[in-house]
Parts: sequence; structure tokens; C-alpha cells
Amino acid sequence: MTVIAVFADPPRPGLVLPELAESSPLSEAEAAELYAATLKDTFRAAEHSGGELLVNYRPDDLLPDEFADEGNEDAQSAEAEVRALAADALENPDDARFEVQVGSTFSARAGNTVSHLLNEEEVQSVAVVPGTAPLLTRKEIDSAAMKLRRNEVVLGPSERGGVYFAGFTDTLDFEDAYATPAVETLTHRARDAGHEVGFLPGMTRVETGDDLASLVPLLNARVNAERIVPEHTTVLLREWGLRAEEGEEGEAELVRD
Repeated sequence: MTVIAVFADPPRPGLVLPELAESSPLSEAEAAELYAATLKDTFRAAEHSGGELLVNYRPDDLLPDEFADEGNEDAQSAEAEVRALAADALENPDDARFEVQVGSTFSARAGNTVSHLLNEEEVQSVAVVPGTAPLLTRKEIDSAAMKLRRNEVVLGPSERGGVYFAGFTDTLDFEDAYATPAVETLTHRARDAGHEVGFLPGMTRVETGDDLASLVPLLNARVNAERIVPEHTTVLLREWGLRAEEGEEGEAELVRD
């Protein structure tokens, strides 16, 4: 069984998806709503897969000062916010495991989680999932689990050399392992450690306006074709009336009805 470690931040405006708010018609508050929706769809995909869901959240003391609510008695903690999202998304919230992230960078936090689970808890495989690729389904997660039987590392590539999924059955040097381009850096580290590397099909990970312009028409097309879509993300985007039109340079451009 693969432990699916979904790395989650509290959905606070300005903290999550800051580039999306700067490069799309969405405000910081709406970008935070979208992050919450993609995270919930990721939780649900992990729950429905053959793996075990671990919600790996970033606590207030690891957030930038301007986004931390420590000392504010009226504010929810980061943990409470993330747990509320999971409770809303999951059929059996009590089955989900919650653990705090440890480390000063994403690479360090991912490395600490993977190393602890593989070495201390002796699980068979671990996947690190950022939670911003709403098209990730149990099919891809279970396919990755099969690939991890033959490869020590399995990566799901996204735009600009990123990754939406990174699975491991053994450790590697995680220092700056997610440095851009992460898919290439992680592969180099895996090969340096003597590991075989497998790959999943590419998938959109929403971080910028261009990413969202790629995702929106695909979701709209799947709705029209009566195919499966990530529920929370799709409902929210359609409520906002987002669609893609041909821009001045022929590229897809987001507009709102």
C-alpha cells in the first residue's frame, strides 16, 4: 500500500497560489478558494485509491509571518483549516491521518516525510502530492503504485518542468531536490542513488493563469461529454463563469461571463 502524502497549506489569500492571482482574472481570495477546491478533490482521489491518505499540513509556525495566525485567539489554526477541508471532502474523514510538516523548504519537508515513512515506519512506498492537480484520480494513483513495484521513483510531470506526483520506495538526496525543473532534478537525484525512474502521463498543475487557461476548457469539454470531472474544482470554476477564448496572439485567454 502506498501512503499518499498530500502536502497542504491553509487556504489563506496571498499564501496559496499567489502567481495565479497575479496572472488571471481571479482575486487572491478566489485563488485561495480554488486551492481549497483542488485540495479537496485530491483528498477524495487518494481516499478512493488503493493507498492510504496522509494529510501533511504546514503549521502556523512554518508559515511566513504575514500569513501566520499565531496569537490570534479568534482565528482558526492552520491544522483546523486543513482538517475542515478534509472533513468536507472525505466520505470517511476519520480514516485520514494528519501529520505536521517538518523542514524549512518544500524539498526538506518532502524529504523528511518520505525518509520517516520509509525508514522509521517501514512502509512500502510513499507519494508526495502537492494537491494542485485536480485531474489526478485514483486511476493515476493506482497506476503509480504498480509502477513503484518496478521503479524506486515514479514522477508525474507538469508544466514548466514541475511535478504533480512523486512516488518513492527508497530515499535519495532531497537537499534542493525540487529545484526547478523539479522533474529533471528529482530524476538526476534518483539516478545518482542508483534508482530506476518511471513516469506518469503529464497533467496540469494549477499555479498560473496559463495553467488555468489549459484546465478550464478541458473541464468544460469533459462536462459537455458527460465524463468524470473533479467535482469541487469544476463546480467552482463554472460558478465563476470562466472560459477560454482566443487571445490576440492566438493563445487561450481566460475570460469571465
